[in-house]
Amino acid sequence: MKIFVTGAAGFIGMHMAESLLDDGHEVVGLDNFNDYYDVSLKEARSARLEKRDGFTLIRGDLTNYELLTENFELHEPQLVCHLAAQAGVRYSLENPMAYQRSNLEGHLNILEACRHAKTPRLVYASSSSVYGGNKKVPFCESDPVDNPVSLYAATKKANELMSHSYTHLYGLQTVGLRFFTVYGPWGRPDMAYWLFTDAMLKDKPIKVFNNGKMERDFTYITDIVAGVKAALFAEGLDPYEIFNLGNNKPENLMDFIKTLAGELGVEPKMEMLPMQPGDVPVTFADVSKVREKLGYQPTTSVKDGLRHFVAWYKEYFSV
Repeated sequence: MKIFVTGAAGFIGMHMAESLLDDGHEVVGLDNFNDYYDVSLKEARSARLEKRDGFTLIRGDLTNYELLTENFELHEPQLVCHLAAQAGVRYSLENPMAYQRSNLEGHLNILEACRHAKTPRLVYASSSSVYGGNKKVPFCESDPVDNPVSLYAATKKANELMSHSYTHLYGLQTVGLRFFTVYGPWGRPDMAYWLFTDAMLKDKPIKVFNNGKMERDFTYITDIVAGVKAALFAEGLDPYEIFNLGNNKPENLMDFIKTLAGELGVEPKMEMLPMQPGDVPVTFADVSKVREKLGYQPTTSVKDGLRHFVAWYKEYFSV
């Protein structure tokens, strides 16, 4: 099949495109290569894809609706996997307009392009952040998500609502995936595990928020990709679906740091800090629904996942 992947030079987007190419699909990838983090990393991811047969890269922005529609008409994708977004909870406090453009306007443009192209299914990235300060764990798709604690979370909830309206009005099948703290090789430099790794290898203190009293449902990239692919190709789905994609096993932050330090072979120095605005103390995915409907089953332990990440990091940066 021919599949349109937005955010193809991003962390999840690159892995998704590679896996689809491995399976023999054609991939048309879109990315704007913005400078939210080091563009050279995005270029390196893209270079991996551009060597592959069956991959076409479009350098452009989601907010350019004409560019989107022209490429939908040119390539006639059979499925759309929308992974592009302005990421980051903390950055949303500093630059809120970036989230309005990418996450709201960009998502609406994708919905419109899919509607006019009569795309059979749109799979898009939501986030565990939509659960806000939910005290009930694990987080279930049927839980209320009306109290976001960051603008980033609010835009992701808005994406789900916009998608619901397009399913209702136009019959566009939409599948939203709430990702839970994705990590692994080729990851994002703004994520905690990357920042910890960089600091520890430089013998610098790491910033540990909420005095380490945090739990995260860290989910390895290959498990996420398996879930996204299942969402693209599974039969028997409802017109509008929302699924959690997590590891179903929250890790204590201090244990996570200990495991990472062990893989790096260092003794971590820690700067204990209070909770940051927009953050939450725990994330924990209930995956019973996605297991039942998509056959999703995460298999990678945090220890194995961090070992793979550390090996990649040391090779990439020649540490």
